[in-house]
Amino acid sequence: MGILDMEVWGKDGKKREERLGTCKVDIAALPLKQANCLNLPLESGLGSLLMLVTLTPCAGVSVSDLCVCPLADPSERKQISQRYGVQNSLKDMKDIGLLQVKVLKAVDLVAADFSGKSDPFCLLELGNDRLQTHTIYKNLNPEWNKVFTFPIKDIHDVLEVTVFDEDGDKPPDFLGKVAIPLLSIRDGQANCYVLKNKDLEQAFKGLIYLEMDLIYNPVKASVRTFAPREKRLIEDSRKLSKKILSRDVDRVKKITMAIWNTVQFLKSCFQWESTLRSTIAFMVFLVTVWNFELYMVPLALLLLFVYNYISPAKGKIGSIQDSQESTDIDEEEDEDDKESEKKGLIERIYMVQDIVSTVQNILEEIASFGERIKNTFNWTVPFLSFLACLILVVTTITLYFIPLRCIVLIWGINKFTKKLRNPYTIDNNELLDFLSRVPSDVQKVQYAELRPCSSQSPLRKKRSAP
Repeated sequence: MGILDMEVWGKDGKKREERLGTCKVDIAALPLKQANCLNLPLESGLGSLLMLVTLTPCAGVSVSDLCVCPLADPSERKQISQRYGVQNSLKDMKDIGLLQVKVLKAVDLVAADFSGKSDPFCLLELGNDRLQTHTIYKNLNPEWNKVFTFPIKDIHDVLEVTVFDEDGDKPPDFLGKVAIPLLSIRDGQANCYVLKNKDLEQAFKGLIYLEMDLIYNPVKASVRTFAPREKRLIEDSRKLSKKILSRDVDRVKKITMAIWNTVQFLKSCFQWESTLRSTIAFMVFLVTVWNFELYMVPLALLLLFVYNYISPAKGKIGSIQDSQESTDIDEEEDEDDKESEKKGLIERIYMVQDIVSTVQNILEEIASFGERIKNTFNWTVPFLSFLACLILVVTTITLYFIPLRCIVLIWGINKFTKKLRNPYTIDNNELLDFLSRVPSDVQKVQYAELRPCSSQSPLRKKRSAP
């Protein structure tokens, strides 16, 4: 609760950065739980910074030893469970739940120092919240035995646990990482996770033991699903990669082929290539159009959910295999990328890289969007699919009983008056916000839990090779 210092920077290309100005905010002078609109002039430059600042007390964040575990006390656990019970669903809609993580130990880590040892510490990230353990020096099998608690802002967030080697004043060395979606947590069980590489696509050397407890309110979590997702403030800048670009092209190609095959099927029905198929399609078309009502649209989507729920195995297995094949890492390509990074590049090549990188990001967005729609219907995340089914049921009933013009009128009034009711509101699309919580095929592979017994570290394979 002191002075918040801010710097505004401009970035030109890859290497050139320039500080455009600074400004300060006295946090202590601002009221709590209220949106404060500030227009701050930059002290050492031209222009000003327009921002909204809301101070919200952050409850539930703590770091403690195993002997002082918050949820170990039955009375305190009962009190927290009641706080997030269904009866309190309409109180403090932003307080969704609580996550407790016990970081027990790690085993068989990579030796990062010349002495054959490492100085490991563990960093936990949930959204924009970051907590870390203490460092255990000269040890490849550290035991931290620490308990961390996080407030849950979005039930679809992913807990990222990264092990680093402390290296003095230098940036820490990477020792392994694991990503755990909150909805996949098994309460109260000590789990052994195989550490993965930075891209979360291959097994790395070492294991980490975690025990997690998750308490949340399902109603608040469902409502939060249709709000804009919190943007990560600290994110690694995406680099141009032949492997990623090729993978994204293949992903878009698969979606395009699926649409193309559907169009060709419809054309074959119109051209009577198969008399039986075209006859059936023609009869279905006549019956559907003659009896069509608007409520049948969400009803048809609901039937698609039911079909995939009854027979989900084939689609899930196929999509996992396809995504695993698309994310296999070719060591030769990685070496080529490293060599190209070392070479000096002129400005025009930087410009070309930026353009190709933008194309790569657009391809990834298109592929992810199509895969998220597919994974919604495939019951990849049951919580989201059940929520979609509930919305479709309500939509079907609403369209059956309420005329469309009334629904459009209510929707238009809400859109036109939203800014009048709340001047600081951020316009959003609830459907896109919902889809942003559904994992793409690449994320499914990244979040998949590897089995310790069946996985073998690539480092070990190299050492065992003759």
